[in-house]
Amino acid sequence: MAALQGHRARKRFGQNFLQDSGIIRRIVHAIRPQPEDALVEIGPGMGAITTLLLQHCPQLDVIELDRDLIPGLRTQFFNQPGFTIHQADALKFDFCGLQKDQRRLRIVGNLPYNISTPLIFHLLSFEGLIQDMHFMLQKEVVDRLAAQPGTAQWGRLSVMAQYLCRVEALFDVPPECFVPRPKVNSAIVRLTPHREIQQPVKAIKQLEETLRTAFSQRRKTLRNNFKGRLTDTDWQGLEIDPSRRPETLSLSEFVQLSNWQS
Repeated sequence: MAALQGHRARKRFGQNFLQDSGIIRRIVHAIRPQPEDALVEIGPGMGAITTLLLQHCPQLDVIELDRDLIPGLRTQFFNQPGFTIHQADALKFDFCGLQKDQRRLRIVGNLPYNISTPLIFHLLSFEGLIQDMHFMLQKEVVDRLAAQPGTAQWGRLSVMAQYLCRVEALFDVPPECFVPRPKVNSAIVRLTPHREIQQPVKAIKQLEETLRTAFSQRRKTLRNNFKGRLTDTDWQGLEIDPSRRPETLSLSEFVQLSNWQS
C-alpha cells in the first residue's frame, strides 16, 4: 500500500479506504477465495483487500474508476502476472467480458455508498454469470437487502435481490475502520444467485415494473398505486386485498402480481 499513501480520498468517487487489518482478514475469510476462482474486485482503492486476495487466488481482475490510483496499484502488484486492472466505471461495465471459461465470477467490493444500490441492480442483471458476491455496503443498504415483508426496510431492492439471490448479512464494520471515517456504519453482505428459482416470473422486466409501481408511494395502498392498471375484478382473481400497503406483500405475492400483468 506504500505506493498509494499520498492519495487523498475523493468525495465524488465516494472513497473511504479500509485500513483495519483484522476486518480485512475477516472479510477475506468470509469470501474464502480459492486458487482456481475467477475473482473480480470492484474498487480496489489502495489495495488493502487486494493484497490478501492475491495470496489465495493468483488470478484477479480489478475494476477501478479513479485513474490516479492505477499507477500505484500497478507498481504495488507488478510481480503478480495474474493481476489485471480495468480502468472503468463498474456501473457501465460489461461483466460478460470477464468470463473466459465455464467458471462463474466471484465478485468482491467495498462499494461507494453513493452508487451501491444502482450497482447492485446492474450486477443482478448478470446473475447467470456469477457464483457469489461479497460487498461492503452502508449498513442501511444491507438491512434493506436482507429485509423481511412487513418491515420498513422491505422494498424494491429487497424483493429483486431475494428473487435472484440468497442474501446473508454477515457482520458490521464500524466507521473507525476507514480513512476518511464515514458518517455511517457499514456491513458485509453475501449474495448467492439461485441456481433454480422456485417461483419464476414470466418476465423479469415485468417484475421490475411491478415493483416500481408498488413502491412508488409506500404510504398508499395497492389499489391507489395500481389505479388504472388493475381493477377490482383483477384483485379478486389475485386474492390479494388491494387495501394492503406494498411492504406487506411477500416475495411470492409480488411474483403472482407480476405474472398476472404479463
